[in-house]
Amino acid sequence: MRRCPWANPANELYVRYHDEEWGVPVHDDRKHFEMLTLEGAQAGLSWETILNKREGYRKAFAGFDPARVARFTDAKLAKLLEDPGIVRNRLKVQAARGNARAFLEIAEERGSFDAFIWGFVGGETVRNRWRRLDQIPANTPASDALAKELKRRGFKFVGSTVCYAHMQAAGLVNDHLVGCPRHAECAAMA
Repeated sequence: MRRCPWANPANELYVRYHDEEWGVPVHDDRKHFEMLTLEGAQAGLSWETILNKREGYRKAFAGFDPARVARFTDAKLAKLLEDPGIVRNRLKVQAARGNARAFLEIAEERGSFDAFIWGFVGGETVRNRWRRLDQIPANTPASDALAKELKRRGFKFVGSTVCYAHMQAAGLVNDHLVGCPRHAECAAMA
């Protein structure tokens, strides 16, 4: 398979992430919460580092159940800072709880977080046709608007670049290169 060149072929987790997950349209709120939590944790680090710790995050953050994470106590957050299975950054760990609370407020208001986030792309996957990695933007007007709205609602670690990464991962945009077989496969799922 001629994968997108960012998928490190030496790391099976990275290859599986590219081949099975990245760019597949997500319509499950828990999955959105998982991806936003992981992408926020990744800020300033490599995505490979986060993928390697993903199972640790699943255990530490209650299977990414936003209702449970929203109820984490300060003592629970302090305990998480001792967990080598996650990135032990105090601000990022605290942000997960605050983001869970804001996430639930949006879901309550809109019926689901999914309905809210897909509104930023008009309810349909944006189908890009990039041929080279250097053509793919780090952010777009849609990710700028999403980041602004999430921040307004109290989210942390959700800058435009993080939001665009979420849009790519959750299939709101198809940024697989056109030479990658996943481009057509993800387009068919949209």
